Amino acid sequence: MRTLDVHPIIDNARFSPFHWMVMAWCGLLLIFDGYDLFIYGVVLPTIMKEWGLTPLQAGALGSYALFGMMFGALAFGSLADRIGRKKGIAICFALFSGATILNGFASSPTEFGLYRFFAGLGCGGLMPNAVALMNEYAPKRLRSTLVAIMFSGYSLGGMLSAGVGIFLLPRFGWESMFFAAAVPLLLLPVILYYLPESIGFLVRQGRMDEARTLLKRLDPKCDVKPEDTLSVGAGLPRDKAGTFTSVLKLFQNGLAIRTLALWLAFFCCLLMVYALSSWLPKLMANAGYSLGSSLSFLLVLNFGGMAGAILGGWLGDRYNLVKVKVAFFIAAALSISLLGVNSPMPVLYLLIFIAGATTIGTQILLYAGAAQLYGLSVRSTGLGWASGIGRNGAIVGPLLGGALMGINLPLQLNFIAFAIPGAIAALAMAVHLASGRRQALAATA
Repeated sequence: MRTLDVHPIIDNARFSPFHWMVMAWCGLLLIFDGYDLFIYGVVLPTIMKEWGLTPLQAGALGSYALFGMMFGALAFGSLADRIGRKKGIAICFALFSGATILNGFASSPTEFGLYRFFAGLGCGGLMPNAVALMNEYAPKRLRSTLVAIMFSGYSLGGMLSAGVGIFLLPRFGWESMFFAAAVPLLLLPVILYYLPESIGFLVRQGRMDEARTLLKRLDPKCDVKPEDTLSVGAGLPRDKAGTFTSVLKLFQNGLAIRTLALWLAFFCCLLMVYALSSWLPKLMANAGYSLGSSLSFLLVLNFGGMAGAILGGWLGDRYNLVKVKVAFFIAAALSISLLGVNSPMPVLYLLIFIAGATTIGTQILLYAGAAQLYGLSVRSTGLGWASGIGRNGAIVGPLLGGALMGINLPLQLNFIAFAIPGAIAALAMAVHLASGRRQALAATA
């Protein structure tokens, strides 16, 4: 009887239809997640007018979902390392879809904010688990690219939200945007039927037959026999790692500086993403563009995010993912700061495209990098905590936009304020890169 480590089998597997299936289902989950996240920016001008909200009140209302996402990422990221990725994904998906539907029935800002908080819990928990699952099944040579392609579903969801808004808002009102969330909820049983469980979780649970079956589906040529015992290498023993122990592992073995740098980059990146997604339509409407044109800017922003994620993942697999993130953050700071300059329409669309590519796209690359930084046994915990800490930036983003709008700053100063976190994030990733190099040199000395 042999003991086989599942990591080399997964890392060296040929890309197969099974990988396509995992990527497609995880990507579909994130399309629905992205739709829910960007929906607030789409309906914001309408509900501000209907409920008579000030910019500061609107920014605070937008942060309810983001508070939920922070708690959801922290709670469900760690929980899924104990109950399994599949169960964690199912709970999160049902929670955010159900709460989004209820949003359509909200009759006051307080009720609206409460439902958005519960929707945020589910959205925040779904992301790290979907990324961890895709990262676990992806061959090593394609890992960044596949995670980026899967996560581009998040940007597709944002584009879908803007596109649906252009059609539904003038005809059926803002409530219809939330009722549309009933459609993905109907697909949940199908998604759960086809979505595989984490192989590492199955091994740690002692469910060897299920793990062997999945390995044969992933790589039909792998030499796994019924009598073989599987292991997850240096992973934690089954059910022996509590949440506190898992979090401490994020700071052990030379990871402390990189973990803190990653958290700061997440904070800054999500601040930019949510400041833009919440306030770009309103800022452009104030600058004299129509509501339809303002929503088209949101479409371009998310299309750029999808393109940036795929390009960044491709570059990361061929060069160095952290260097790519440094370059993208610098480009984000420059492009966002130029949005407030009076430019011809083609130039404005190009700047918004680049801003989306280097903010939404880089957020996706941050998830891919975090999944590669941490070991399998604490991967969801690492992703969940990075995402959860980053959610503080997502909370600050809409509030910052509301505060800036409330004091009537010139358009250019608003965008410069949104751009500053990009420079900070670039510096954080440079520190991350230097720390990794030092540890690699120390290991070879």
